[in-house]
Amino acid sequence: MKYEIKQIASILGVSTNNLNYAEISTLLTDSRKITNPSNTLFFALETKNNDAHNYISELYNSGVRNFVVSKIFNEWRDYTDANFLKVKNCLSSLQKLAQYHRSKFNIPVIGITGSNGKTVVKEWLYQLLEKDFNIVRSPRSYNSQIGVPLSVWQLDRDTELGIFEAGISKPDEMEYLEPVIKPTIGVLTKIGEAHQENFSSLQQKTLEKLELFTNCEVFIYEKDNELVNSCVDLKVLSQKTFTWSRKNMEAHLFISNTEKKENSTAISYTFMNFNYSFEIPFIDDASIENAINCLAVALYLHVPPNDISDRMSALEPVAMRLDVRKGKRGSLIINDSYNSDVNSIKIALDFQHQRKMDRKLKKTLILSDILQSGVPTKSLYKRVADMAEQSGVERIIGIGRDIMTNSEFFTMPEKTFFLTTDEFLKSNIHETFRDELILLKGARKFNFEKINNILEEKIHETVLEVDLDAVVHNFNYYKAKLKPDVKLICMVKANAYGAGAVEITKTLQYHRCDYLAVAVAEEAVSLRNEGITLPIIVLNPEVNGFEELITNNLEPEIYNFRILETFIKNSERSGITDYPIHLKIDTGMHRLGFLPGQIEELADILKKQKGLRVKSIFSHLSASESWTFDDFTHQQMNTFKEVADKIENVLGYPVYKHILNSAGIERFHDYEWDMARLGIGLYGISPSGLKGLKNVFTLKSTILQIKQISNNETIGYGRKERLDHDARIATIRFGYADGMDRQFGNRKGKVLINGQFAPIVGNVCMDLCMIDITDIKAEEGDTVVLIGEELPVTELADSIGTIPYEILTSVSPRVKRIYIKE
Repeated sequence: MKYEIKQIASILGVSTNNLNYAEISTLLTDSRKITNPSNTLFFALETKNNDAHNYISELYNSGVRNFVVSKIFNEWRDYTDANFLKVKNCLSSLQKLAQYHRSKFNIPVIGITGSNGKTVVKEWLYQLLEKDFNIVRSPRSYNSQIGVPLSVWQLDRDTELGIFEAGISKPDEMEYLEPVIKPTIGVLTKIGEAHQENFSSLQQKTLEKLELFTNCEVFIYEKDNELVNSCVDLKVLSQKTFTWSRKNMEAHLFISNTEKKENSTAISYTFMNFNYSFEIPFIDDASIENAINCLAVALYLHVPPNDISDRMSALEPVAMRLDVRKGKRGSLIINDSYNSDVNSIKIALDFQHQRKMDRKLKKTLILSDILQSGVPTKSLYKRVADMAEQSGVERIIGIGRDIMTNSEFFTMPEKTFFLTTDEFLKSNIHETFRDELILLKGARKFNFEKINNILEEKIHETVLEVDLDAVVHNFNYYKAKLKPDVKLICMVKANAYGAGAVEITKTLQYHRCDYLAVAVAEEAVSLRNEGITLPIIVLNPEVNGFEELITNNLEPEIYNFRILETFIKNSERSGITDYPIHLKIDTGMHRLGFLPGQIEELADILKKQKGLRVKSIFSHLSASESWTFDDFTHQQMNTFKEVADKIENVLGYPVYKHILNSAGIERFHDYEWDMARLGIGLYGISPSGLKGLKNVFTLKSTILQIKQISNNETIGYGRKERLDHDARIATIRFGYADGMDRQFGNRKGKVLINGQFAPIVGNVCMDLCMIDITDIKAEEGDTVVLIGEELPVTELADSIGTIPYEILTSVSPRVKRIYIKE
């Protein structure tokens, strides 16, 4: 649907005088995701650390002409062909516009909230109801104050049912989301501890979530939860409830039995005095509860029980995240298969565009038919083709009868279409892929995992999963602790602490990190070759590496007179002036840097030359994470201030100053100065034990073999461990050549398998190690977690007397990195 800009102005209470004519179909809050500039309305949202008004000139140059703003910059006054709708609060205006849009639809709308299971229930309801309704639903987990209005905006004339989830993290948020969603049917999923930190109790959080259902026609929840029952009474919602229960036969829906089998669960229920049953292909408790919530919705919408049974048995796992894998012949694979609706295609294309940047990779899209969209096929594929073209896709490979029939809408230089996945595989066209960024988007029935298997470079069954969303969360977590004008330098040396520097820095660049830092020029050059344009500090430059630094626009740390004088000579010889450098001061770490007693000589040399210009002065704290050494830390910071001020006064121009590392950001807010350096904290590890970071690394391997070994037998090289019991010993594919420290052997280390810890037994081998799985239900081929949420690297490091840095940076390059994003 499209709105004229004057109509939107009226909705927002803004004057319609002097507005240029424009039609709006796209609402934008992220300036990096432009796809349809002429029909886009940009909302300049402000947060603690960012002000989107700063990106309006950039958007204008990209073709956007319509903006909702809360202030006017002088530089915009020349933009006479643009429309600026000035409001008090841009987020409130976004919600107000979405609320108006929602009011135009007299259709059933399902609103889902809870602590856990919201996205699964939403996606399963889509699978269960897509044959009966043309559905619009929240993309992925768009359930925030921004995500909800963007989701509701997708409603159009063809929509017959809306399914939206709402998430909150603090009190009084739901009152803003309820009128935007305006659900007619409410679903409350499991209430738990997620996002509890801003609520005084579970009761307060539950009451806040129930605000979503204030005006709905019916509200579905589990009656066996006494906390929810009491909150329902307090909110006076009991007259509109549709309850289900495993205990109370008076509930609208009574679950009489659940029987877990090997790979499925049979659920029996009574509804309207009739008995029915169905099976779901899951056995975990969360899936059972989510399925029952979906059952209640389907029954309320009069879906016949026989149809429900058939559809429940075909429920598919919800692919919550896409991942990035290394492909053959220099290619990169973004695997987002099993999820090919229009909204997810747009999100995936944005992510593909984000990963490409300036790299010389051809953008390739492999796309299957889009099933049960409810939109006429010609309109659907015209829309998808436009999205792909606007995103810069250069090669399209379509698989399926519908996309082949509508191939004329795809106008990119290279396009090929096949009826089936097997037909594509037999064509061997995939062998021509070279240096391509390949996005896989396929409905489950097309078995795109076959395509992924032939495109992916196989190195090792052991994988290190790197959660890019967690990296972004941690980046923003520390950013929020700094004053808005303090720049953040992210440390990506040692291959981004083992995570993989290229993908980490692409993510940081996309999220507007200010600076990067690496150890050696070689690391920085590889980032430049991958399209990274952020300023990069080289901490340990080579004396003879000045030319390489200049060629790649890299900024060296200068830590002694030898390298300073060499770089001054090279700059004079090359005719270069004001090349940026960063001065390292040794305030007590006694590793690299100029000592305080050398500052006068240093300042004198700098004052007399023109080739180099000091961009920043910095120092390194020795023990900022330890309260024991706070006196010494304050001494370091006071010394640094005295030295930095002295150099700045001699130079006669302002320079950035920084001393805080991750622990420093956490503990010493009064010493932020102009910049701060984020290292281990970016990767989910707080040096001072701070809560709130997210785990970035999950290291996994597999069981190769299981043996029953008798008591008194020995395990491994050197016969270092003798069993004192009959044991089941499993051999896993991970050894010291992969990054397993040999100190973990002989029961000092452990792994996690099927939710239980298993000790590492015997000496660690080069490629393998052994674990004792006695009393653990496990089979050959099962996954073994070596580092993860429930087995944190900090705990592993403590067990052998080392630090997390050492363990993470020791993970071998032969371990495949997979990058995960929601």
